[in-house]
Amino acid sequence: MGFYDVLNQYKNLDFDKEFRESSAKDIRESLTLDSLRIEHLIALLSPEAENHLEAMAQKAHEITLRYFGKTIQLYTPMYLSNYCDNQCLYCGFNLQNKIERKKLELYEVEKEAQFIAETGLKHILILTGESRTLSPVVYIRDCVKILKKYFSSIAIEIYPLTGNEYAEIVSSGVDGLTIYQETYNEVVYKEMHQAGPKSDYKFRLDAPERGAMARIRNINIGALLGLYDWRKEIFFMGLHAKYLQDKFTDTEIGISVPRIRPEVSGFKASFTVSDTDIVQIILSLRIFLPRLGISVSTRESPEFRDNLLPLGVTRMSAGSTTRVGGHTIRNVGRRTWGVGRKEKAEERANPAQFEIYDTRSVEEIKLMLEKKGYQPVFKDWMHI
Repeated sequence: MGFYDVLNQYKNLDFDKEFRESSAKDIRESLTLDSLRIEHLIALLSPEAENHLEAMAQKAHEITLRYFGKTIQLYTPMYLSNYCDNQCLYCGFNLQNKIERKKLELYEVEKEAQFIAETGLKHILILTGESRTLSPVVYIRDCVKILKKYFSSIAIEIYPLTGNEYAEIVSSGVDGLTIYQETYNEVVYKEMHQAGPKSDYKFRLDAPERGAMARIRNINIGALLGLYDWRKEIFFMGLHAKYLQDKFTDTEIGISVPRIRPEVSGFKASFTVSDTDIVQIILSLRIFLPRLGISVSTRESPEFRDNLLPLGVTRMSAGSTTRVGGHTIRNVGRRTWGVGRKEKAEERANPAQFEIYDTRSVEEIKLMLEKKGYQPVFKDWMHI
């Protein structure tokens, strides 16, 4: 039985009724147990739980300290290409968007790697648009060979691969996989992904499991919040994370909770997700799955990211850019044009996948963490 079968067991559940009938007693019980059941996750995500966020925060903080201490792993994304074969309504790389397309040459990959490595980071996440033709597996593998000289941990966020392809990419040095289902609602998924290989809901849903079977060490899943009812999305994402944790006990499972941000097409979120909702999501997932890694991206404001730290966060991106080759472009731009002119030229020549909110450098994030009593982790393991 795969996760698609598990998901279908709950697809017809009357969630509105379940959330509505969750009581204060259910929530208090969730805060006293070390091992929670599915019904406890429903209670923690319910509207009633909004009245218990302080107690949930205390429990989540205690769990995080117990399992992770006051450490935050830092990483940065590195965009290799924005060529894409998909028509995803919410994405700046949508095939139909009239943007300039670019793929880094290998010498440009090395320049980006050198610049990022100078910040002290040893964990990197490489991304491409979803084009097997223009960013094939062999290209990803060649890039990884270069990046291995600079980083101890390399994760990928690319199109879903077959099991054999994941094994191939692991043998080249990749140890992490990030792949978001975007929405677990299959009907909404089809509406959002109108054409291209990403429209195959099940092939994408099964990708984390194929990656785990290929011995990828760290797997990060997520839903893009704003496409559908966040309570239902987070229920299925929590269920998915639990399924992966239970089945692949040697694999570190993590989640991200990105909200839709502005991009070139002007897509607007259909469902509102407030800051308070994000807090409830993080608290619920931390309490439900104590060993779960939780990332908060630069889609959120600096102040909000900082305030989320004690609630269960274990990973943060820093010095981020969502443009191809954006790290070195930004650096050259600062020296050559000044910030304002640099940003305008960069937007014209190399549009972002989406706008980021927290533009702080790696050093600024490091200093913030240290000021708050956290240890910024630049490197926590390496290949042997």
